[in-house]
Order: sequence, then structure tokens, then C-alpha cells
Amino acid sequence: MPVYVFQAKIPGGKVVKGEVNAASETEARVKIRAQNLVPVRLVVKGQKAASNAAGGFSGSVSSKDLQVMTRQFATLINSGIPVVQSLEILSDGSKNQLLKKTLRKIRDDISQGRRLGEAMTPHRKVFDKLYVNLVKAGEEGGILDTILNRLAIYIEKAEKIKSKIKGAMFYPIGVLFVSAIVISVIMVFVIPKFEELFKSSGRELPGLTQLVIEMSQFCRDYWYMMIGGVIAAVFAFKQFYSTPSGKAFMDEIFIRMPIVGNIIQKSEVARFSRTLSTLLSSGVALLDALDIAAESVGNAVVERTIKQAKAVISEGKSIVIPFSKNPYMPDMVVQMIGVGEQTGSLDSMLAKVADFYEEEVDYAVGAATTMIEPLMMVFLGGTIAFLVIAMYLPIFDLANTV
Repeated sequence: MPVYVFQAKIPGGKVVKGEVNAASETEARVKIRAQNLVPVRLVVKGQKAASNAAGGFSGSVSSKDLQVMTRQFATLINSGIPVVQSLEILSDGSKNQLLKKTLRKIRDDISQGRRLGEAMTPHRKVFDKLYVNLVKAGEEGGILDTILNRLAIYIEKAEKIKSKIKGAMFYPIGVLFVSAIVISVIMVFVIPKFEELFKSSGRELPGLTQLVIEMSQFCRDYWYMMIGGVIAAVFAFKQFYSTPSGKAFMDEIFIRMPIVGNIIQKSEVARFSRTLSTLLSSGVALLDALDIAAESVGNAVVERTIKQAKAVISEGKSIVIPFSKNPYMPDMVVQMIGVGEQTGSLDSMLAKVADFYEEEVDYAVGAATTMIEPLMMVFLGGTIAFLVIAMYLPIFDLANTV
């Protein structure tokens, strides 16, 4: 009879290790649960764990696909269809190959005795920590369909904020890209024509015109170095930003930037409030909820703030204390959190904060777009005007001489 090595959670949440003799994995799980333990990881002694969807399946799952699947899952569960059969229906109807394979793997694991949240845990490529913990809370409380509906709403709102920010950034990036093309065409093809004309006149050129001609010559002679330099700079930035220290450094700069920093701050406050509200209303403990919320935000500065708050709260202090001392947490948010803590309705207060700041993000994005449009036009027009004036100065001088 094989020996299974396992990791399991005790009622307090602590993870313990052990071994159990069983004829199959299903029997091993039954024996582990009989000890009032929740199995997290199980493997035959001497063997490595089999690859799962996190590393064994390729591809990606979009937020839209996940949101639709979650809402359909909630509808199926609410209709009284068993989890295994619901997963079968969802996998057959999914067009995303990664999601289809993941759902089938989860279905197989549940058929062998695992619980849904436990079966989802290894598949971090599809289901993040927030998703898994909420599903586990739904299973424990017998409200899985309600939790899945909350998750669908959460994913939908989070994706809405992302799309608004991306839409706001698309315009200035597009204008800068077009500006670079226009200026490159002028520098490489137009200015050399003027350069030939000026050489034939034999006159000394104004300093501004000479500067532009030298810039044009540099662009024509070293264009490959310029393109390579841009690519190298982008690659170096991505590498630096992928490190914890680099992300913390750049996120500090981003959140302090004019216009953009305001949008980032409001979007992160909205995301944090929505995440924490969803977790608390689903029955997740406050400290665990703060831990998950810290991983869910996208800015390292806000993440550090949440982790500091968790450390203070774990000492028995009020949640308001760490947030009130942080410059990136608005006063209104701190006051509403304090009221929610005193009245025992922290989840509903956070939901109201999230609603307010989601609308604020929408307004801030619209205001930023309105402000950036004329600035981009001034930049593009000013640059082209500079080049045109530089090229026509010698012609004006020649006309004055005549």
C-alpha cells in the first residue's frame, strides 16, 4: 500500500505536514479529512507532484472570459446542478483552451475527493489568490452561488477601471507615435533637400539652421543606434521594473506625477476598497483579507501601506491608525473606514468608497484627456514650427539681402 505525503490545514488555518497509508489518492483524502484536516497538497512518497495548469498548460485567460465563466458557474450552482456537472458544462462551452483544460482538471480533482477551492489553488495562472479564497469562503458558508456572483461583479468592475485608464493613455501615446513618425520624415527626407539648396548658395547659415541640419545628419547616419537605444531603454526599464526594488521606486514616482499620479491613486483606492469589501462580505477574516488585498493592488506604494496596516491591526489596534498616517490614503476613505469599524459595517462602507472612487476615476480620466489633448497638439505644432522656422531663416536672410 503506497504512502502519501500531505500538507493540510488545521481548523485554525495553520498548515501541517504528515503521512498516511492509503490504496488511492481518494482514500488518502478521506483519511486526512477524518482527522479534521483540509488537504492542500498530496503526493505519493518519493514522487514529485504532477504538473498542473499553472505550469503545464500554455496560453492565458482574459478577464472577460473569466467573468463570463464565473457568472455562468453561479447560475448553474443556483439552479441546483452539482459542481462536477457544472464544471463539465462550463468546460464544454469554453472557447479558451487554457480555461477549458483547467476546468476539466479541477473537475477530475473534485471527482477524486477534493473540494472546489482546494482544486483551484494550484491553477494560479487562471484563479488568483482572491478568487480561490472567496470560493473557499463560499464553500464553508454554503453560499457558493452568491460568492461567484460577487466575483463576477468584482472582475467586471476591475476590468472597467483598467479599460478607462488604458483608454486615457492611448491618446497621448498615439499622438507621440505619430509625432515621432512625422518628425523623422522631416529630418530624414525634407531637411536634406534644404541642405543641398543652402550649400549651393555658399552663404553662412544661422546657428539655429545649422543645429537642425546637424541633427538631421545624425539621424541619417546613426538611425540604427537611435532605434537600438530606444529598444534597449525599454528592455532595461522592463527588467528594472520587474524587480521588487525597481517596482517600488518607479511606483513611488508614478503616484507622485501630476495628472497621472492622481488617476493611479484613485484607481488603487477603488481597487483596494472593492477587494476588501468583497472579501469581508464573504466572511474572510480581516487580516487574511488585508493580505489578499495587498497582493491584488497594482501599485507597490499602496501595497506597502496595506501591509503596514495589517501589522498594526495584528497588534490589536484600530484599522484607522495606519491609514490616517499615510499621505496616499484620502481623508474621506479613512473617515468612512473608521465609521464602518465602529458600526460593524466595514464591508458596506468600503463598497461605498469603491463606488465613489470608481466614479472619480472616470471623471479624472475625462479631465486628463481634455487637458492632454491641447498639450499634445501644442507639442507637435511647436516642434514642426521650430523645424520650419529653422529651415526658412536662411531664405529670409537671402530675401533681405536682395
